[in-house]
Amino acid sequence: MDLHFPHDPTDDVLEQFQRDGHLTLRRFLDPLELEILEPGLSAAVHREDPNDGVPWEERSTYDRAFIQVGDVHQSSDEARSLVFSRRLASAAAALLRVPTIRLYHDQALYKLPTRGDGGHTPWHVDQYYWPMATDRCITAWIPLVEVSDDMGPLTFASGSHRMVEGRELEISDESEARCDRALAEGGYTRSREPFELGDVSFHLGWTYHSAPPNLGTEERKVMTVIYMDGAMRVAEPSNDHQRDDLRKWLPGLAAGDLAASDANPLLWPAT
Repeated sequence: MDLHFPHDPTDDVLEQFQRDGHLTLRRFLDPLELEILEPGLSAAVHREDPNDGVPWEERSTYDRAFIQVGDVHQSSDEARSLVFSRRLASAAAALLRVPTIRLYHDQALYKLPTRGDGGHTPWHVDQYYWPMATDRCITAWIPLVEVSDDMGPLTFASGSHRMVEGRELEISDESEARCDRALAEGGYTRSREPFELGDVSFHLGWTYHSAPPNLGTEERKVMTVIYMDGAMRVAEPSNDHQRDDLRKWLPGLAAGDLAASDANPLLWPAT
């Protein structure tokens, strides 16, 4: 299934993304389509919740932030329709200014209602985890429900994809403290807005972002798709997380290879 809604990125939108490193396209997807997809996709996420049964007090800051399940498209037709959406992939290509787009992987990120002792997402950059040779990678953040301000929408630091401080940090309490200080010292504007159903946010791999706790009563249900330039090469992993990602998301590949394993199909233009 392809999702359609009548508007495409304009030159002004592309320039804004290049400047800020993030962009929200309002009503980019059809809300009715998302309402239809959500129940089946959510069922798959909850079946595969890696923290199911783990007491709250035994979870790390990271694990208290959300249910995280990768490669949901392999177990959910509903997720697959989003991951392989030509509309999303073509927008990724336009924003990255590249002719072709491959799938890196997908993840569901369901932020749990807070219990008063955690649940925030610390400041971090995604590309710390990715063994990619260039910055031509982008995440589509696709809410499956309306996300009000009290449910923990993403907070971006506009223009921070140019900041180097903190890039060596995994997501943690340390990244929250150090990156928050560096962003303040650098004078980066922070941007956080609620999402209506159909809104989709895109951000670069080096754009700093965080999210407050979900203070609502329902899960903040979000599907993400990570795209990369179709010509991306694999970088020599610089940390254990990148080594793990190489094995999991780029199976059989090594540094210098085209990032085009069987797990990384070409999504735009579709073959």
